[in-house]
Amino acid sequence: MKIQFHLLAAFVLCLLLADQAFAQSLAPGANRLPDEVEIKNGDLIFQTSLSSQSRAIQLATKSKYSHCGIIYKEGNKFYVFEAVQTVKRTPLKQWVARGQGGKYVVKRLKNAGQVLTPAALQKMKQVGDGFKGKNYDLTFGWSDDKIYCSELIWKVYQRATGIEIGKLEKLSSFDLSDEAVKKKMKERYGDNIPMNETVISPAAIFDSELLITIQSN
Repeated sequence: MKIQFHLLAAFVLCLLLADQAFAQSLAPGANRLPDEVEIKNGDLIFQTSLSSQSRAIQLATKSKYSHCGIIYKEGNKFYVFEAVQTVKRTPLKQWVARGQGGKYVVKRLKNAGQVLTPAALQKMKQVGDGFKGKNYDLTFGWSDDKIYCSELIWKVYQRATGIEIGKLEKLSSFDLSDEAVKKKMKERYGDNIPMNETVISPAAIFDSELLITIQSN
């Protein structure tokens, strides 16, 4: 009788744990990967990077998002075209897993159906090919010699479609007062900070009125 009781108790416990795990899996944002049915070529994806400069970017731009890329579908798989070290394409699920908590936001041009024709997407890829293999720009310069994540998005879209996603700013327009930001600036520029350098931040692209949110977790 005791054996039967213990078996029954163990069975009930397993059911309770299974129910709890199922409930957690349905909780908003619980490690959900992108729904590839909703994603389209040319969509933009944002995350909080785990890189050493991520916190400084967040503080300076007053945004939680510090990294971004362009989504493309090749064959049956989605990739993120991104500027890291070096500029390359990364499998979508791998890209998401690399961010803080696996969190992401996917955005799209409001008029993507009219703008992102097959020809336009092909042009975007051609423009992007010109940046493949280039080094990541740690100093956020505006030349094409090196390139950073939001700069890559802005230049690919602008040069392929004529659309400028996000407002260009000067480095001086950011909040550079936090000690974490000052430290990173000192590492990158020494005493010669190029305050008049043209920049485009992940936040500026994320907040663009030209975009709509498709999905997030």
